[in-house]
Amino acid sequence: MKKIALHWQILLGMALGAIFAFIFIRFSWGTAFITDWIKPFGNIFINALKLIAVPLIFASLVNGIAELKDISKLSKMGGRTIVMYLLTTLIAVSIGLVIVNLINPGKSIAPETREQLMQSYEGDAGQKISEAQRQRDAGPLQALEDLVPSNFFAAASDNGNMLQVIFFALFFGVSLILIPEKTSKPVMEFFNGFNEVILKMIDLIMMAAPYGVFALLASLVAEAPSKDLFIALLWYAFTVVLGLALMLGVYLLIVWVYTKRKPSFFMKGMAPAQLLAFSTSSSAATLPVTMERVEKHLGVEDDVASFVLPIGATINMDGTSLYQAVAAVFIAQAFGMDLSLGAQLGIIATATLASIGSAAVPGAGMVMLVIVLGQAGIPEAGLALIFAVDRPLDMCRTIINVSGDATVSMSVAKSFGLLKEEDQLDRELTT
Repeated sequence: MKKIALHWQILLGMALGAIFAFIFIRFSWGTAFITDWIKPFGNIFINALKLIAVPLIFASLVNGIAELKDISKLSKMGGRTIVMYLLTTLIAVSIGLVIVNLINPGKSIAPETREQLMQSYEGDAGQKISEAQRQRDAGPLQALEDLVPSNFFAAASDNGNMLQVIFFALFFGVSLILIPEKTSKPVMEFFNGFNEVILKMIDLIMMAAPYGVFALLASLVAEAPSKDLFIALLWYAFTVVLGLALMLGVYLLIVWVYTKRKPSFFMKGMAPAQLLAFSTSSSAATLPVTMERVEKHLGVEDDVASFVLPIGATINMDGTSLYQAVAAVFIAQAFGMDLSLGAQLGIIATATLASIGSAAVPGAGMVMLVIVLGQAGIPEAGLALIFAVDRPLDMCRTIINVSGDATVSMSVAKSFGLLKEEDQLDRELTT
C-alpha cells in the first residue's frame, strides 16, 4: 500500500482534530476533557520542535558560514538576503493597507458589539499593552544593545532570544573562517555531525506531526469564543486572509519569474511546512521542517538555506506586518477615526520595523501591534477588538512568514547559481 504523503497526513490530522472537538463540545464535560487530556499532546509536540530550534539555528548557521570560506561572499549573501526581506515586507504592508481601505471592515462593527469585545478581552489587551510599553520605554539603541548577549548559554535557553543566538553563530562562523584550515577542520567536522543528528531528530519528531496537529486543532476549537463574536469580526478576518492570499501570490510570481520554477513545484515542496506553520503558529517551531523542505524539495543548497532561513525565521515576518497594517486601520475605523496619508505611511515604516523585532512565537505580533497603534495615534485599548479572532489569523499569517523565507532562500540561491535543477532533485529523492 502506497504511503500517504506527510502533508496529507498533517491535513487529515487537522480535519479529524476539528471534527473530534465539534463532537465532544456538545457534551458538558467535553471541553474540559479536551483541555485536560488532548491539548497536552499538542503542547508536547510544539515543545519538541522548539527544543531543537536553537541547536538547529546555531549548527546550521555555523555550517553555512564555514562552507562559504570567503568573507566577501558572506557579505554579498547577507546583503542580498536583508534587501529581499525588507522588500517583501514593504510589499506585504502596502497590500494590507490597500485592501483594508478598499473593504473598510471596521465600519461594520456595531457599537454594542464593540463594547462586548472590549469587556471580554480587556485583561488580555492590558497585558499586551504593558509588554509593549516596556519596549517603548527602552532607549533608541536598546535593540542594538540587546543583540549582543552577555552570556551565550543564557541566550540559548530562551527561544525569544533568537537574534542573540544568530549574532553569536555569525561571530563564531566568521572566526572559524579566519583561522587556519588545519585548526578549523575538526570543529567543522563536529558541527557537520551535530547538524546531521539534529536533522534526524526532525525526522523523528515529524513522525508524530499528524497526532500533534490533531491535538492542537481540537483544543483550538474547544477553546474558541462564541460564534457571535466571530460573526462580528468576519469582514476583518476576510480582509486579513485576502491580503495574505495576495502576498502568497506575490511569492509564487517571484518563484515563477525569477527562479523559473512553477508555482505548483513551490507549493508541493512547501506544503508540509506550511501546514505545520498553520497548526503551531510559530515560525521558530516550523524552522526545522522549513529547512528540510527547502533543501531537499526546493533544491536550495545547504550553505544558502542554513544561512538565509534562520535569519528569516527571526526578522522576516511578512504575514505579521500585513496583519499589523490591516489591524491598525481596522481599529481606527471601528473608533470612527480617519487616518491621513501621512499616518498610513507611518504605519508602513513602523510595521516593517516592528516585524523585524517580532519573536517567532505565537502571539508576538500582537505585542508589536501596540507599538504600531501608538505611532499612528490609535487607541491601544482597541486591541481588545481583535483578540477573538487573533489565534486563527495568527495561524494563517505564519504560513506567509515561512513561505516568504522559502521564497527569499530560493531567490538568493538562484542569484549565486546554487539552486538545483528539478531533474537533479528528482534523482536525489529517489536514491
